[in-house]
Amino acid sequence: MAPRERFFNPLAIFLLGLLGFLSFPAEAAIKKYNFDVGTSSFTDVQLKNISRLCHSKPTVTVNGRFPGPTIYVREGDRLQINVTNHVQYNMSIHWHGLKQYRNGWADGPAYITQCPIQTGNSYTYDFNVTGQRGTLWWHAHILWLRATVYGMIVVMPKQGIPFPFPQPNREFEILLGEWWHSDVEKLVKQGNDMGLPPNASDAHTVNGKPGPLFPCSEKHTFAMEVEQGKTYLLRIINAALNDELFFAVGGHNMTVVEVDAVYTKPFTTPSILIGPGQTTNVLVKANQLPSRYFMAARPFQDVPLPIDSKTATAIFQYKGIPNTVIPVLPQLPAQNDTAFVLSYNHKLRSLNSAQFPANVPLTVDRHLFYTIGLGRDSCPTCVNGTRLLASLNNISFSMPQIGLLQAHYFNISGVYKTDFPDKPQTPFNYTGAPLTVNLGTLSGTRLSNIAFNSTVELVLQDTNLLTVESHPFHLHGYNFFVVGTGVGNFEPAKDPAKYNLVDPIERNTVGVPTGGWTAIRFRADNPGVWFMHCHLELHTGWGLKTAFVVEDGPDSDQSVLPPPKDLPQC
Repeated sequence: MAPRERFFNPLAIFLLGLLGFLSFPAEAAIKKYNFDVGTSSFTDVQLKNISRLCHSKPTVTVNGRFPGPTIYVREGDRLQINVTNHVQYNMSIHWHGLKQYRNGWADGPAYITQCPIQTGNSYTYDFNVTGQRGTLWWHAHILWLRATVYGMIVVMPKQGIPFPFPQPNREFEILLGEWWHSDVEKLVKQGNDMGLPPNASDAHTVNGKPGPLFPCSEKHTFAMEVEQGKTYLLRIINAALNDELFFAVGGHNMTVVEVDAVYTKPFTTPSILIGPGQTTNVLVKANQLPSRYFMAARPFQDVPLPIDSKTATAIFQYKGIPNTVIPVLPQLPAQNDTAFVLSYNHKLRSLNSAQFPANVPLTVDRHLFYTIGLGRDSCPTCVNGTRLLASLNNISFSMPQIGLLQAHYFNISGVYKTDFPDKPQTPFNYTGAPLTVNLGTLSGTRLSNIAFNSTVELVLQDTNLLTVESHPFHLHGYNFFVVGTGVGNFEPAKDPAKYNLVDPIERNTVGVPTGGWTAIRFRADNPGVWFMHCHLELHTGWGLKTAFVVEDGPDSDQSVLPPPKDLPQC
């Protein structure tokens, strides 16, 4: 019988890990979980009432938890997670950052690798955790349901293999998110019908709680107790739908040791930037005057767009200090501190050790250049006669009605075309004055075909179509190396000479700077259909997404695995 979710005891996890280091290596285990989305009765489906900010609303949860249960696994283990959908929405779960080698059937994005799980039905995600360790996460990958349907994945190293940094005394989970008073799905539908963005969130949260700077939130505050002189590992996830976030601990520095489940060269910083979909592990030493300190998260936004700019807080409390002591707030970067963001991202480097090398592709078989555009489309029923849309290379992605991986595997015609252009068909001054000419944005389910085991360089270029803005992009099925980034237009004759091909950061989600570009490289050694999209849910819904069809290799162990028997059908 699959274990139900249990409360996370960081000390217990640490002791188990320590025992693992002292014992003989064991064979890979099968870890089983049951995820009940909502709760069921004999007569209907039910949502859980959750109260925040003096309001209560029916909320989609997993196993009654917000955030949802944490998955604990060790590198090399096999995971079997049975998801049963008891709510009125279709559901799918994405295991963000897990590579799912040859097994896109377990990746989870609705209508990309599977049809969604319909009300009353179940699906078992069955996959191996191979060659990865660190902090990842899971979330709903349909509609805006990841507003409350998300949780952490903790992948411990294989037994006998320690962290490549000082062993912490204890670990804590920090999940950053957003909260809306209203039903998020209703807000999104209303916005789409009007051709406008939905309302910004009413609060940011730390572990589902906004903290005492918000009304009715004294009891809705996460607190962690620390002891003088001890070192703590914070596993941090940005599960927010639409905001890049600064995070800091009052009075304390942090040492970054991992991002997106890849070890980094350690560096110390007073604050971090973490985009939607990204994870960051930091070490914090309790070496300050024993007191109470706020941990705080607040958005980064360097263009004048309406966002939820309020600060979420949690408490970093030394043992023995009474709760009557007022916590000290950290000095977060200014909301528009682009210089800090560029400097922080420049410091992120792969560890590139003998044990954890950075295998950067040094030659490129396929060069791709994708422009990121925002714009408007005709909509006679909308408020201004237009609706907002987003595009890559001037193509706004249309979602299919059947899973793209199914169409690819079973050779079903008419679902998609593999004619996505390698570069924009109409070049222009991408980051110059706002473009006034209409490029005639196209819509379609157009993918890019990639040869197996070829090396790919993709340059993502922000543009001033409607406005410039930063964009966190996530590639499913792969990690990639961030070999270069810059502000302004990418210059192919000059910028590649500045690439870092020695120890660039390896990750699965990367930010494209406002009015700038980012270059990534990866080897296409994972066959299947793999989604790539902006992790701002607002932009994804407007069409800022595409997918790669990676061909099978020549050998039997280099092709897509057969689908599971219980694969959901549309």
